[in-house]
Amino acid sequence: MKIVRTIKDMQNISDRFRAEGKKISLVPTMGYFHEGHLSLMKRGKELADIVITTLFVNPTQFSPNEDLDKYPRDFDRDRKLAENAGADFLFFPDVKEMYPDGFDLRINIGGVTSEFEGKSRPTHFSGVATVVAKLFLATNPHIALFGQKDYQQTLVVRKLNHDLNFNIDIAVSPTIREADGLAMSSRNKYLSAEHRGKATILFKALEAGRLVIESGERDRKIINAHIHKTLRTVSEIRIDYACTVDAGTLGVQDKFDAGQKVVILLACYLGKTRLIDNALITIPAKFPPVAMT
Repeated sequence: MKIVRTIKDMQNISDRFRAEGKKISLVPTMGYFHEGHLSLMKRGKELADIVITTLFVNPTQFSPNEDLDKYPRDFDRDRKLAENAGADFLFFPDVKEMYPDGFDLRINIGGVTSEFEGKSRPTHFSGVATVVAKLFLATNPHIALFGQKDYQQTLVVRKLNHDLNFNIDIAVSPTIREADGLAMSSRNKYLSAEHRGKATILFKALEAGRLVIESGERDRKIINAHIHKTLRTVSEIRIDYACTVDAGTLGVQDKFDAGQKVVILLACYLGKTRLIDNALITIPAKFPPVAMT
C-alpha cells in the first residue's frame, strides 16, 4: 500500500489507472479505523481493481465546541489496518493541502440537511459536502463507499453526487455492530466502562421501534413513543432526537403508508459522548392476522 500526501500526486495516480481501464473505489474516512471502515475497504476490493482509502480529519465539519482536537488519531495503526484490508493507496493529506491559504468556498446543501444532524450541528453538512467534493476530485473514483450508520450523511453525499454531476456510483453498506448491538464508531472510545454497557440502549430502542412497526403500527407518534420509552429506561441518556421519518426525504408525516421505507434516526448523549444510530424499515403491506378468541 502506498501513502499519498498531495492532491496532484493522487490525481496523477488515478488518471493513470483510469487510462489503463482499471476501476477505482474510494473509501473516505477520518481514521481511527474499526471493522466498519475495514468492511468498506474489503467491499471496495470486491467492486473495483484499485481501492483508495482517504484519511483526513476534516476541520470544517466540526463546530468550535466539538471534539476536533481530541478526535482519536493513530496513523501507524490505521496504515497497517488499511493495508491488511486490501487498500492499495492511503490518501493522507494535511490541512494545508486540503485548505490552502485563501481557500474560501463552502458547499451548502438544502432539503435533507434541514433537520436532525443539520439542526443540531448547523455547519456540519456544509463541511462534509465540501470535503467530500474535494476528495472526489482528488481521487476521481468510479465507486465511493459509505456506511449506513451516518444515514443522513449518505443522503447528503447522494445529492452532492447528483447535483454536481460527479457520475460516481455511491454504495452504502449496512452498519457494522458490536456483538451487543452497539454501532461501531471511532467515538465509542470516549465512553466510560459504565456508559459503554448502557450504550446498547440505542440498539434496543431501534429494535423496539422495528417491533411495533412490524406488528402493524403506522402512526408516527405511537412508534416514536415506544422508542422514547425504551431510551428513557437508562436515566443518564439525554435525547437529542429520536424520530421515525421517510427514508428518502427525511420528511415527517402523521401516518406511514403500506410499503413505505422509513428510517428511525437517533442521536443521544451518554455523559459527554454523543452517539448516533438508525434503522431502515419497510412498513408492512398488510397488518398481521388477528388471533381469534
